[in-house]
Amino acid sequence: MIIPELGKLLIFLGILLVVIGLIVIMGNNFPFLGKLPGDIIVEKKGFVFYFPVVTCIMVSIILSVIFWLFGRR
Repeated sequence: MIIPELGKLLIFLGILLVVIGLIVIMGNNFPFLGKLPGDIIVEKKGFVFYFPVVTCIMVSIILSVIFWLFGRR
């Protein structure tokens, strides 16, 4: 009885890995991603610190909406 659920989990994880791979490959095609107002950038001589606060929040909101839409039954 546990085998069908394990199969579904493996299929879901495989699809998730494919989607993440496509996002990584096509990441340069989204010029707005990572450069939103509110992202923290500290540049000093020989040192750059970058923390995309607003980008993380936007990605979180978008993923939450997508999972909420697919999670409704």
